Amino acid sequence: MTKTIRMPGGKPQGAREVAMSVLHNVETRGAYSGLELNQALQAAGLSRPDAGLATELVYGTIQRLNTIDYALQSRVKGWPKKIEPWVRALLRMSYYQLRWLTRVPAHAVVDEAVTIAKKRGHGGIGGLVNGVLRAVQREGFAGSLPQGLKTAERISLEHSHPLWLVERWLAEFGEAATERMCAANNEPPHVSARINPLKTTRDEILAKMAEAGIEAAPSRLASEGIVAVRSGNLVHTEWYKQGCFTVQDESSMLVASVADPRPGMKVLDCCAAPGGKTTHLAEKMKDEGIVVANDVHPHKEELIKQQAERLDLASVRTMTGDALELADKLTPESFDVVLLDAPCSGLGVIRRKPEIKWNKTAADIAALAELQVRLLDRAQALVKPGGTLVYSTCTIASEENGDAIRLFLERHPAFSLDPEGWPEETLKPVREAGRLTEPFSGMLQLLPDMFGSDGFFIARLRKQNG
Repeated sequence: MTKTIRMPGGKPQGAREVAMSVLHNVETRGAYSGLELNQALQAAGLSRPDAGLATELVYGTIQRLNTIDYALQSRVKGWPKKIEPWVRALLRMSYYQLRWLTRVPAHAVVDEAVTIAKKRGHGGIGGLVNGVLRAVQREGFAGSLPQGLKTAERISLEHSHPLWLVERWLAEFGEAATERMCAANNEPPHVSARINPLKTTRDEILAKMAEAGIEAAPSRLASEGIVAVRSGNLVHTEWYKQGCFTVQDESSMLVASVADPRPGMKVLDCCAAPGGKTTHLAEKMKDEGIVVANDVHPHKEELIKQQAERLDLASVRTMTGDALELADKLTPESFDVVLLDAPCSGLGVIRRKPEIKWNKTAADIAALAELQVRLLDRAQALVKPGGTLVYSTCTIASEENGDAIRLFLERHPAFSLDPEGWPEETLKPVREAGRLTEPFSGMLQLLPDMFGSDGFFIARLRKQNG
């Protein structure tokens, strides 16, 4: 049983109640799991082990949603639509815990679920929850999928991804790669950070982490990156507060490396919040020159400023506005490097934001692809002759990635892909892992199973002189 604490209003809240509330709000209000969970944990004040359990229950339940629903539909009449949302959340997370978190005794899972059901509802709901979970205990989970399923249906249910998405990936990547990606999306994301070379070195931080009992190692993908194990939240460390590093996914670290800005340049980050790539660009330039960071939301502009201040970067300038309108606000052909890290479907970050796979549709991808091409059309006007345009997304949808670039190149013959401009240190680990298509075109698609990092797309383009 988890330790309970008193919330405002006197209601005791344990890890499972917190998790149930978060799951309820994610489903019924469209809340983001990460934000909702952080707010709930701060309000509840759980112990570290209980906060860890609540986190595991939230992310695990969302990750395995359709597998859980498939198992419960034969055990609960009217599942899921005729069951109250909070009861759905309670049964789903309890099933998840019984099946995938075997370190907690099954009787404790069932007993606490029944207690919560009676407290939030009434004895009848408690009886329903008890009956369903006891049946799960008795019958077990073996052979829960029928024989003879089509490949897409099997992968969808075994790895809990929507059928339309699995079918899409099968057509594009094949069965083996699709299964690897779906499995990778259900693994916990590792913690990674980017060293600020203006303040420290990777070796120095790794040595200090080792002294503090944190298991960490150099990233095999990003030259400034480290990967930590059982480190807790690195944002709470003194090294972070002192500006020694930025918490960032390894794939995301490659974007500024590909842009390869030099000291003294003028650089634009069109869609910059929360500032990870902006500050990386400034670090690459040794804080010499100007990095203009734009975002459409004023409150996110403040996040970028805070990151630049924490890292002691004086070269960052911030502004707010629609990226589609930047070409009207800024001087044409005035930037050496323009980065467009475009709004996208996020299908490469399902490991971190599992609700994405349930919330996104094929129609969303088509609409975003149209927006991305418009953004590229506008951003290109700000690139100097001989300058660089870098386009990136955290998705693996071809319409948003390679197709968008090919369409852009048809419309803007002054630009061409620039494979020679990619730094060798960026390409080397990808090539050594056998993940680089030869001859290299100047576009790179990382899939979420390749390096344990996010799925990411990066293209580097050059504008001809004159």
